[in-house]
Amino acid sequence: MLLFKCAWVLLCLAAYRDFWHISDVSAVLHGGLSRPGFIRSLSEANMMFEFLLSGLVIDVDNNIAMRDQEMASMRQGRAFLALINDNIPKTVPAMEELLIALEDQDKSFSQSSFETLILGIIYSAYQVHKQEVERQEVQQKAWAGVLGRLANITFVQLRSY
Repeated sequence: MLLFKCAWVLLCLAAYRDFWHISDVSAVLHGGLSRPGFIRSLSEANMMFEFLLSGLVIDVDNNIAMRDQEMASMRQGRAFLALINDNIPKTVPAMEELLIALEDQDKSFSQSSFETLILGIIYSAYQVHKQEVERQEVQQKAWAGVLGRLANITFVQLRSY
């Protein structure tokens, strides 16, 4: 539950972090979301929180799926799943490459970089849990390390803003 509360707080912070450029065409192209990312308003952050609260699972192909099939079939649900499954690295080495790229950025993140960071945190947290259930201690420690670094980058970014 603490993970969900933290995710909700981060999503709300991202919603008000910066008012970025939007277009109606983007909303149509990305399944009803207002941009290629996932949140632009508090209501979209609440929708994301509902997706997380309903529960996510990682399938055998390391893709995220929603436990609630009704939510998964919504336009916003499909857009969220496409966003996280298409744009977030699925392996520890690939996630470490993303971490290096994020850590090397000197200025504040763009909205899409910040969203990638938040989605990476969500995916990594689910991987830590999955590896614990499957009793794969080495992978669990690797994903926990990635999760810690992502959280550190988040705090650095929020302090700099």
